[in-house]
Amino acid sequence: MTTTQTLAFPEEDLVGWERALYAFLVEKQRRSGSLRTVQGYSSMLQDFFGRLGKAPDKVTAQEVFVWAHGKGVSGKDPCPTTIGARMACLSSFFRFLQRMDVVVSNPCDKLERPRMSTPPARGLSAEEVRRLLSIIPDTPQGLRDRAIILTLVLTGRRRAEVFRMTAGDLSFENGVCFYSYRGKGGKNGRREFPQPALDALRAALAAFGKDLGTMGPMESLWPSRGTVGDRGLTSGTFYGRFRRYLEKAGLAPSGLHLLRHTAAKLRRDAGETVEGVSQFLDHSSLAVTSVYLRRLENQEDRGWGRVAEAIGVVYHQAEHAEAGSEMEPKA
Repeated sequence: MTTTQTLAFPEEDLVGWERALYAFLVEKQRRSGSLRTVQGYSSMLQDFFGRLGKAPDKVTAQEVFVWAHGKGVSGKDPCPTTIGARMACLSSFFRFLQRMDVVVSNPCDKLERPRMSTPPARGLSAEEVRRLLSIIPDTPQGLRDRAIILTLVLTGRRRAEVFRMTAGDLSFENGVCFYSYRGKGGKNGRREFPQPALDALRAALAAFGKDLGTMGPMESLWPSRGTVGDRGLTSGTFYGRFRRYLEKAGLAPSGLHLLRHTAAKLRRDAGETVEGVSQFLDHSSLAVTSVYLRRLENQEDRGWGRVAEAIGVVYHQAEHAEAGSEMEPKA
């Protein structure tokens, strides 16, 4: 994790407060599994305490309100989403301090969060996914990008979870490939790696001179150059390529999270129940999610076949006979 900058805490307990902040960020990274989230929280906390120059136990609700609703570096008034994010960040930090018996109260509890309108659900249709896949070139990089897109769409995993995948995360049982992952909130799981995505992955690796059978367990599934010491493609680099693919396919610009929405939309369109989609995405409360994970752990995924058929992906049926005849795409 990146080291935090020195904050303007009072000198009498500077080290203690900085240690508390660092411990909070370490726990946040462990629970969320997202370095981007930690960096965002660190930046907001540095901004707040840097401006205020007070120790956390001296902060008032009024001071939180003024900061949360204050203008940013752009000089513009913050939107409700930004205000909510600022409050959520501070509130999370103070809840941590309360659990550690460092402070007695959370000043954010006295504030009312802004009302935010829920944006309409996004997600590409099956036809749009087919159009997107059709414009990706058959170069090594294109084959890799196709494998990444299919993995995101057919597994519904988050971007960070997919780009963290290494050869050691894959295992085979009775001809079925499974992947292990560490999801949001530190949840660990193991699910089937859909055969169309696996076929695309093998084709991409072969184009880079790699093979799953000989790769080291820590090698990235998404080669960048295919050379020794290749650390794999970063999500930031792929984001730029993805935006260009969308433009070439005549689709609206968007981020990679669009593909997680797409995964949910296509599951629902294919007849999956709302509960089934919730299980698929690891959503809902922690208590309910733990039940979902117990149901899905080590089980074959019976839903990706219908989605693969809808988006026109052909996979090697003979290699995946275990999936059941009802899941085989029609010729």
